[in-house]
Amino acid sequence: MLTLLRQRNFALLWFAGLISLIGDWMLMIGLPIYVFLLTHSALATSLMFIAGILPQIALGSVAGVFVDRWDRKRVMIITNVSLAVCLLPLLMFHSVSWLWVVYIVAFLESLISQFFAPAESALLPRLVDEEHLASANSVSSLNGNLARLIGPPLGGIVAGLLGLNGIALLDAASFIIAAGLITLITVNAQPVKKQASVAANVKTNPWRNVWHEWLEGLRLVKQERNVAAMFALIAITSLGEGVFAVLIIAYVSNVLHGGALQLGWLQGAQAVGGLIGGLLIGFVVKKVSLSHLIGFGAIAFGIIDLLIFNYPTFFPGIVIGLALFVLVGIPGVGFSTGVTTLLQMSVEDEYRGRIFGAMGTTSALLMLLGTTLAGFLADPLGVVTVLNTQGGMYVLAGFCVLILLRPAVINETEQIERDVVELERVH
Repeated sequence: MLTLLRQRNFALLWFAGLISLIGDWMLMIGLPIYVFLLTHSALATSLMFIAGILPQIALGSVAGVFVDRWDRKRVMIITNVSLAVCLLPLLMFHSVSWLWVVYIVAFLESLISQFFAPAESALLPRLVDEEHLASANSVSSLNGNLARLIGPPLGGIVAGLLGLNGIALLDAASFIIAAGLITLITVNAQPVKKQASVAANVKTNPWRNVWHEWLEGLRLVKQERNVAAMFALIAITSLGEGVFAVLIIAYVSNVLHGGALQLGWLQGAQAVGGLIGGLLIGFVVKKVSLSHLIGFGAIAFGIIDLLIFNYPTFFPGIVIGLALFVLVGIPGVGFSTGVTTLLQMSVEDEYRGRIFGAMGTTSALLMLLGTTLAGFLADPLGVVTVLNTQGGMYVLAGFCVLILLRPAVINETEQIERDVVELERVH
């Protein structure tokens, strides 16, 4: 980790991500609570989340087309500044009559963010050597877990002292600081275009052939074995995550007999596990193939989830649950790091934005389906029974990866990538 953070460009991107994510977590904690306390309506609060999900489904994949056209560093800078500006209307939200402002802000924030995530994932391979790519993705995963530990309590403190206005302004400031740090990155962030005619056409009219380029990216999902396997994996696990997102509150309430405090403990415990995993995976990834990292990581994640959902039957209380939530964070990081690294290595630079954008849309769609199914099935089947399907989906997905992706296939991809890099250096 320290070796990677000594690399200036990677360190700038890492710190920029950490600062903006802390601001996001502050807002994610403060805004829903503020809306609920003001409206006393679960529907009003859920509509805010729906407003944030819709752009992920509608635009996530298409945004990748433009990420593969534009300078990715510039995309990330403009995105951060735009996110900061879009938060300012929240300063007007002081009564129910201004609730529409919250929905518009949630929609716009999600809409703009669809350009940032694929740009970041596509730019990362330019900032580190290929041999350190998996370790870099592992270190990057620390951002989310650190922000998850720092952001919520900080958001609670700021909300208590300064209210929603304070949270909105601090979140906006975090985006501006992140944009400033990204500005300092010194690397050519233009996508590598192999077809000069396409690049020339884009310069003359950037809105032409969007449909064609979008389909080109989707064809890779079907044509490239590694990519197709990762999309199937993400589809299966996202369906389970949608189930988990809805029923974890019911699980804590009905099974663990806890409340918001206990839910916060469990989320914090998983973040601690994610931090441990982020530190460990950097060493492990050098000794195991990506297929094993992904496959066994998913299987371990699913098995630990099954233990989490069923242990209260035999050992009531939350203590074992806290330990298991720490434990499950470790293979979770290994699994996600392996997926991101494999996609980065399996896809040429000019298609990376589209692939990561399409993956985000796929995940959002299946999560939405999972939340819907959980709502309908929890009462007739029981919360624990439905949650067990989530753990089972991870186990199934892990075995599918081990069967479909032999280490030899991954190694062949890695060798091709090395050959391409070497040719670029020679020329």
